Amino acid sequence: MIAPWENAPTGRAAMLAGAVSALIPTLDTERLRLRAPLMRDFNAFARLFADDALGHLGGPLDRPAAFEVFLSICGSWMMRGHGLWSVDRLSDATHLGFVLLGFEPGDLEPELGWLFLPPHRGQGYATEAARAARGFARTGLGWDQVVSYVAPDNHASARLAQRLGAVLDEAMCDGCQVWRHDLTKETTLVHT
Repeated sequence: MIAPWENAPTGRAAMLAGAVSALIPTLDTERLRLRAPLMRDFNAFARLFADDALGHLGGPLDRPAAFEVFLSICGSWMMRGHGLWSVDRLSDATHLGFVLLGFEPGDLEPELGWLFLPPHRGQGYATEAARAARGFARTGLGWDQVVSYVAPDNHASARLAQRLGAVLDEAMCDGCQVWRHDLTKETTLVHT
């Protein structure tokens, strides 16, 4: 059972939420669509944080705490012009996870991050989505660099950062490795 605050808005609130969401860029890749997050995506987000046994995401978090994080990074679009995208497979609209361009408390630089549901890991979706978000950071926002903060024992995310061409920095941030992405070399074209 979901809490009342997890229900999608209705009436005029739904119209206003839809108008705001329409301002968030939609990015299409060969297999994926990066789109504005919707209330229905929160359940997947909460599952990711609830199952965070190793603490790679700062969890585990209960649903109310996960909801606060979800609202914060979704609201970043309004305050900072970047934030969280929900990632769907183009062929069947299956929700796969999330990718973000963020600048959260504790971050020293803008971050490129990825959060994918376990059944959709290891299939190249996170790499494809991260490349699209990185391309938007360069062409849409004019950024020259982003970083990915990776927990030292999160080997899968470290390998993904390497596949993306990021370079491990000697610095640490909040106990995480800092992987630097040089966006001046970005060649990914994204369709919006």
